[in-house]
Amino acid sequence: MGANLATLEEKLDLKANRPQSQFLRMPHKFRAFVAGYGSGKTYVGGMAMCSHFREHPQINAGYFAPSYPMIRDIFYPTIEEVAYNFGFRVQINQSNKEVHFFIGRWYYGTSICRSMDDPGKIIGFKIGHALIDEFDTLPLMKALLVWKRVIARMRFKIKGLRNGIDVTTTPEGFLATHKLFVEDVIAKPELSNNYGLIQASTYENEINLPDDYIPSMIESYTPELALAYVNGQFVNLKSGTVYRNYNRVTNNSNETINPKGEVLFIGMDFNVQKMAARILVQRPNGFHCVAELKDIFDTPAMIRVIAEKWPKASNFRHIIYPDASGASRNTTGAATSDIKLLLAAGFEVRAHASNPFVKDRVNAVNVAFSKQKVWVNAKECPDTASCLEKQAYDDNGEPDKKGGFDHGNDAFGYPIAYEMPVLHIIRQATTHGT
Repeated sequence: MGANLATLEEKLDLKANRPQSQFLRMPHKFRAFVAGYGSGKTYVGGMAMCSHFREHPQINAGYFAPSYPMIRDIFYPTIEEVAYNFGFRVQINQSNKEVHFFIGRWYYGTSICRSMDDPGKIIGFKIGHALIDEFDTLPLMKALLVWKRVIARMRFKIKGLRNGIDVTTTPEGFLATHKLFVEDVIAKPELSNNYGLIQASTYENEINLPDDYIPSMIESYTPELALAYVNGQFVNLKSGTVYRNYNRVTNNSNETINPKGEVLFIGMDFNVQKMAARILVQRPNGFHCVAELKDIFDTPAMIRVIAEKWPKASNFRHIIYPDASGASRNTTGAATSDIKLLLAAGFEVRAHASNPFVKDRVNAVNVAFSKQKVWVNAKECPDTASCLEKQAYDDNGEPDKKGGFDHGNDAFGYPIAYEMPVLHIIRQATTHGT
């Protein structure tokens, strides 16, 4: 494959940076490209897929992403650009989640696109090449199940065909990519014949990125996140408590709500009999959590409490950052959603179409604490301080929900993630930069 790809690069003037070229020439059956954001992960994966179709026409490939929106927003525009550079014309069939490759009238094959959200649905087709994108966004055990499911699809018996799997991902701690390509290879060195790993930094794709892209990430991230999301290194992002950057002394606030009225930024988590709200105010040095509500029965009760404590008549303005799932369900059992109830009460609601990824919300809060942009009045908000200090990760590397600390922390995190999102949320495809 290396020689053929070199010929293609000369013929088609394909442009790959140094780690991308190293990855494309790796002879291994299973290859991983682990790199920071904007380092060209999906792009190089698309190059490998196009090379596969050049070498093995009409042998279908597979693309696997964490969700169907990522397939639509990231893979489709990226593969269209990459395929063009390889001399292909692509036809995207969004209803079937397929991308068909042509040169002129000649059909070269199809990339079958599937979400990894439900591994049990990765059935019913066979492929000769696979690209698993953002593999480490999945919990470890789920990712390993996806891996087995994808391997089971690789069933072509053709001379010279590897039936190989490419993994492109940003490292999210020591998860599936680290286990398969580092831990298992160390434990069984003979696996190195089939498993190969390239790690790359965002800096190595800097020429294809906006001038302020990397400085903005460095500014936004903690040192641990910078090592992972810029340098592409495996680092422990999930040890100990979830909100490890919170310190009730260095992040303490003496601010309180102005009794004459002001804007209240209210994070809200919907749970029957366990509704939680965190009330923040904005000061020149950031957001201060100055009041809390917990164990409220349902949304109408929460609305009444807020309206009584901080009435509009006293010049209070309420901006609610809710659990986005409240748009489709409710705590009352009635037909009206929780968010519609908030709007009907005259509250302003700020929420995206869906909740941010849990790790994005956690990272946003940790960064805000480390940069001293968010503060907690522990005297007025003892439950908030306690929850931030005590919530740990469970055995699956997810924030624990059994200790009772999750509702308050979720409510606290929604306004922070909305107003001060970590750049992890930037997942848009850019030239050579996905």
